Amino acid sequence: MNDIRKNLNNKDIGIRIRLEREKLGLSREKFAEMVELSSFYVGQLERGERKMSLDTLVCISVALNISIDYLLFGYTYYMENISILESFDDIYKDSYNDELKELIEVLKGSSKEQISVIKNICKLILPSLKK
Repeated sequence: MNDIRKNLNNKDIGIRIRLEREKLGLSREKFAEMVELSSFYVGQLERGERKMSLDTLVCISVALNISIDYLLFGYTYYMENISILESFDDIYKDSYNDELKELIEVLKGSSKEQISVIKNICKLILPSLKK
């Protein structure tokens, strides 16, 4: 457990927040408004000067449409031996299930590079759809 704590670096977390915010073309002020924080506090987080609560971490993750483990560690952990559809079933239940299955079918056979491009496009589009 101590190894995980040693890998948590507020400066690195802040850099990832800033880079993802900038990828979405959001000013610090607009992003702060989205996550209901002051732009001063967001600046402190981005410079690694402050730690954030779990609630704030979740809000930032959702607003940037990135995983919490990516924010914390710079990469995403994947569970082995579980299909992506099984994990979506628990999260979205029946309401989105058919749509997600169709989306995954569309993505099947895509290269890692193609999926990366599609992911980046989604990151750009999703915040504007949430308004």
